[in-house]
Amino acid sequence: MSKRDFYEILGVNKDASDDEIKKSYRKLAMKFHPDRNPDNPKAEEHFKEAKEAYEILSDASKRSAYDQYGHAGVNQQAGMGGAGGFGGGFADAFGDIFGDIFGGAGGGRGRSNVYRGADLRYNLEISLEEAARGTETKIRIPTMAECDTCHGSGAKAGSKPETCPTCAGHGQVRMQQGFFSIQQACPKCHGSGKVIAHPCPTCQGSGRVKQYKTLAVKIPSGVDEGDRIRLTGEGEAGVNGGPSGDLYVVIQIKAHAVFQRDHNDLHCEMPISFTTAALGGEIEIPTLDGHAKINIPAETQSGKVFRLRGKGIKGVRSSTHGDLMCHMVVETPVNLTERQRELLRELETLNEQDGARHNPRTKTWMDKMKQFFG
Repeated sequence: MSKRDFYEILGVNKDASDDEIKKSYRKLAMKFHPDRNPDNPKAEEHFKEAKEAYEILSDASKRSAYDQYGHAGVNQQAGMGGAGGFGGGFADAFGDIFGDIFGGAGGGRGRSNVYRGADLRYNLEISLEEAARGTETKIRIPTMAECDTCHGSGAKAGSKPETCPTCAGHGQVRMQQGFFSIQQACPKCHGSGKVIAHPCPTCQGSGRVKQYKTLAVKIPSGVDEGDRIRLTGEGEAGVNGGPSGDLYVVIQIKAHAVFQRDHNDLHCEMPISFTTAALGGEIEIPTLDGHAKINIPAETQSGKVFRLRGKGIKGVRSSTHGDLMCHMVVETPVNLTERQRELLRELETLNEQDGARHNPRTKTWMDKMKQFFG
């Protein structure tokens, strides 16, 4: 039986953040954990499925491979976590839930909040030819990087962050509301447990500064509109030594003068003369690889589609090329001379002498109109 899509299993979109993936997995782990479903034999299967999906999508390199190549791009055994082991996965899913709520890993005392840097998005516009063949380009993006002056501490040279006097360095304060006691992040130090009396003049105490950096991006052949390329660790710098976020390069394809893309197929309109359509002939058409010739049979009608197999695009996850669909458009002549008008009137007179033979579609349409109006 074929595997289900990991994003579908967790019920998230393909552009879901790490936090969204973790939150969805926690819900599923709580719902299907075998200890909570002793009478449901399928719960264990659902739990394993969710656990495998989470272990792939929560790992940056594995998720990137899965996004590009699907299940074939990841090691199927790596996500199982060993036969029958539920304790570790369940604990991992919920062990830091209070840390997320109260602003510290596990709510421990005296530990600074460590935050992962924000993910960034960059819209990259490329041509249809570049999308089909692949390319490599450079982009320049703004980002928040660690301050070189204070090395991320936020404190002026010769000083260092001091213990917060409000929470005594715990990072949280406790508030009593009737019978309830609520613990929340300290409003003075915002949960870090430290305050900066002498801020760094470069970053104003934030520990990060805005910079621009140039990155090389390799665009694989066959990418389509909306495809994402993930550059791990190229997002904003983390807070208090936290890991950097990721950069998502989102592909946008420029409108092409000749072709329109439909997945891996290409479509184009090819104008042909009235004479070629009536008598037939050979015409030359453009492709992404140059030119090709096709034979137009006599009596070709406007709208006729000719398929050139293998002249489309080979998608990122496809093993074969798509096709090129040429839509014939019979062109009405313009700027006619008097002699040309004479000849066309003569042709029309000859056609009318046996209209059913020469213009069968017109004859059929007229018969339908007569029948409609009685």
